[in-house]
Amino acid sequence: MLATEPFIPADAGDPQLPWISMGPGLSKKLLALFPERGEWVTLLRLEPGACVPLHRHQGEVHGYILSGFRRLEPEGRLLGPGAYQYEPAGHVDTWTAGDDAPLVSLFLVGGSVEYLAADGTLLRRETADSNAEEYRRACAEQGVAPLDLRR
Repeated sequence: MLATEPFIPADAGDPQLPWISMGPGLSKKLLALFPERGEWVTLLRLEPGACVPLHRHQGEVHGYILSGFRRLEPEGRLLGPGAYQYEPAGHVDTWTAGDDAPLVSLFLVGGSVEYLAADGTLLRRETADSNAEEYRRACAEQGVAPLDLRR
């Protein structure tokens, strides 16, 4: 007998988990929220050539590429399907999708993500709570009932 029940909010293909636009060529699909720990699980999709802006992680991030390629900046290293990447708290980076196919990657994010200007000035902060609000807003805009993604 299991000590706890598994938490399975929905299948990633469920229409109640819409893609949420994050800007030109960037979208995410929120899979689960753990607000008491400040964590979330998300699929991130980038169209070819799209860039994730400069950002700093306040907690650990685990990423796994499902399809496409991720070019790490500034070194230009290319990661493809099946690649796993760990980013420690305090890590600052930016990256782009490869030029020929969309990139889809699964991320477990702990702590906030701070998006930065080139001079290091904080532009905005992404948290489990801000993700929950974006998810509810996207569901309303797309006419779907939101699921309870919190655990």
